[in-house]
Amino acid sequence: MIPTVMPTYARADLAFERGEGAYLYATDGRRFLDFAAGVAVNALGHCHPHMVAALKAQADKLWHCSNLYRVPGQEKVSRRLVDNSFADTVFFCNSGAEAMEGVIKTCRKYHYETGNPQRTRILTAIDAFHGRTLATIAAGGQAKHLKGFAPMVEGFDRVVYGDIAALKAAITPDTAAILIEPIQGEGGIRPASLDYLRAARALADEAGILLAMDEVQSGMGRTGKLFAHQWAGIAPDVMGTAKGLGGGFPVGAILATEKAAVGMVAGTHGSTFGGNPLAMAVADAVLDVMLAEGFMEHVQAMSARLWAGLEDVARRHPGVFSELRGAGLMLGLKCVPPAAEVGAKLRDNGLLTVGAGDNVVRILPPLVVGPAEIDEALSILHRSCGELAA
Repeated sequence: MIPTVMPTYARADLAFERGEGAYLYATDGRRFLDFAAGVAVNALGHCHPHMVAALKAQADKLWHCSNLYRVPGQEKVSRRLVDNSFADTVFFCNSGAEAMEGVIKTCRKYHYETGNPQRTRILTAIDAFHGRTLATIAAGGQAKHLKGFAPMVEGFDRVVYGDIAALKAAITPDTAAILIEPIQGEGGIRPASLDYLRAARALADEAGILLAMDEVQSGMGRTGKLFAHQWAGIAPDVMGTAKGLGGGFPVGAILATEKAAVGMVAGTHGSTFGGNPLAMAVADAVLDVMLAEGFMEHVQAMSARLWAGLEDVARRHPGVFSELRGAGLMLGLKCVPPAAEVGAKLRDNGLLTVGAGDNVVRILPPLVVGPAEIDEALSILHRSCGELAA
């Protein structure tokens, strides 16, 4: 008999009742160090007091009022995002997949409005992941996500990730945009080189097409800057983000330049719940913390500490881990045994991680993580590797 909760997840037999900072507490009383962070969602950890206060205060005022009216919270949060990014305008939604659907629509509508309606195809990367909707699984193109959902949405051409020559060769008169994850998350924590991102920007300009970024996972401080592409000193034309933007509350956003958003006018796109007052109160609180002086420097310092520690883990346990990848606090360890087996052992020892493609275990601590929690995680990793080897 099918469960009342549709069985679309391979769930661990574990349930949590509360969280605090970098820790989760299970219903059976066990404490876990959370280095999965809700798959890079709980950027400020669990129950951050500033977020909790903002949500409670807004809950006493207004939850939902529809996008038929002005929403002051949207105006405030969009201004803060615009002031701290390449964008001129922002659309709010509820998830990363919705954000990326909107990115795809924005790219196509731009060319329709500017006299090139044949430009509908988007270049994506092999092993990319852009969401679970019909269009975004087609954009990612991974067989395991597409199986059983034919016919596939048309309009995507895939090239090898990081190969600028292949990217250049794939541009045709029908190409509308290049879509890149600065760091492939589900694909195995594979960062693009900064030179690749710069070259993609130059190629898009040369071809008269848009450069789109998927920063659903890599954005919102995860690499030590608000958005990962900022390390390359370039700007996309349109970008989707989510996850850390709400710190655990469902918030997604499409950020775009005025040029790219030329066709996104009344009636072209919408969301019933997107950008409601509750979501905006929380996103504003997240930005209060992330944009505060010293926050990104803290992320960078903790990133360096964690990277050095994970390098040591991989060096001392080559029979368990063969490679360390990633940037900032978006890191991955390529496993020798099955990644699921490694993740289960870490969980048994009190450390939560999350799997990724290419047999990788993702390490995604909250951005507020401190030295003590990093050292605790490294201790669990060393112990778990010894147990796996034995």
